[in-house]
Amino acid sequence: MLDVTVIEDAEAAAVSLDPIRARLLAELAAGPASAAMLAGKVGLPRQKVNYHLKALERHGLVELAGERRKGNVTERLMRATAASYVISPLALAAVQPDPDRFRDQLSARWLLALGARLVRDVGSLITGAAKARKRLATYALDGEVTFASAADRAAFIEELTAGVGALIRKYHDGDAEGGRPHRIVVAVHPTVKPEAADAAAAVEAAH
Repeated sequence: MLDVTVIEDAEAAAVSLDPIRARLLAELAAGPASAAMLAGKVGLPRQKVNYHLKALERHGLVELAGERRKGNVTERLMRATAASYVISPLALAAVQPDPDRFRDQLSARWLLALGARLVRDVGSLITGAAKARKRLATYALDGEVTFASAADRAAFIEELTAGVGALIRKYHDGDAEGGRPHRIVVAVHPTVKPEAADAAAAVEAAH
């Protein structure tokens, strides 16, 4: 099972967002189970669970883990193909964010558009690498810093911009034969407090 995988197809995204199917995905991420085993956990008849499982299987979100005999019946044990899923902006191709439409380094919405493009591009690279059975070379840096003041934050941004810019100028070689372009995204934003994230999830669930 993969730790995380990307959903690029609009129909697969719609299937995964159905509350019942999302619950089934969560259950199957914890371990293989049959429709009968899942029925009691989600409070639905086995036939209804089977219907949802088949929809998830058609879109590659779950897969057959094995079979077992139970009396005169052969049960299919299903498992999730990943522990978690990310929906790519490609699933909403016509309205996906485009950070090239405007550039504002101090705009939270531009940062969001950059993040969406990152999800889209890395998701596509993962899909292509998997099909080619090749390893994808990536790097990510994640950290947290507490600024004593807004002035310190502004100074940090200025030094970060200058430092990264200097590295880009040092190593960029647009004329290198066989060179491969790489995109660099550096983001700074306030840390989201766990209670705020939980509150947002609760509001979404209420709707």
